[in-house]
Amino acid sequence: MKKIKRNYRKAKYVLYKETLIDTKEHLLTFLGAFFGIGIIGFINSKYFILNDNLFLIGSFGASSVLVYGVINSPLAQPRNLIGGHLISAFIGVTVCMLLPNEIWLAAALSVSLSIVAMQITKTLHPPGGATALIAIIGSEKIRGLGYFYLINPVLVGVLILFLVAMFFNNITKHRKYPTAK
Repeated sequence: MKKIKRNYRKAKYVLYKETLIDTKEHLLTFLGAFFGIGIIGFINSKYFILNDNLFLIGSFGASSVLVYGVINSPLAQPRNLIGGHLISAFIGVTVCMLLPNEIWLAAALSVSLSIVAMQITKTLHPPGGATALIAIIGSEKIRGLGYFYLINPVLVGVLILFLVAMFFNNITKHRKYPTAK
């Protein structure tokens, strides 16, 4: 019985201490992610057909988790958000051009080179690995963009995410983005 009580106390402590129950935080996280992805999706829907998600790349969803959900993380800061995506996009496009017919090798090289480049430049942003991979495995239209992929959708998209983060993450005095460390 003593062991059960002790385990119950441990479980309660972990759940209580590790669970974020702050309605205002949840609301701001939701609004930031909703508007960040929503604006990118709206632009996409106005200029492209439904099945041609040129602006709405998957790595932006993962970036949203960081820049709206864990805003104090070093991985969520503007240098990492913008630099990580751009470096990874450049590497992904370059590798795709060099190895257009070896998808497995191009995918492995683009992701691994992107990680190392982000480490070297201190711009590590995990969704950047997906941005590099999308340059390899994306639709024919994505691959057809070549280096324009860096500008649109990558730069335009991350700037939208960043501007929305600046707005929603600074609404209250206890949230500050970017953080100075």
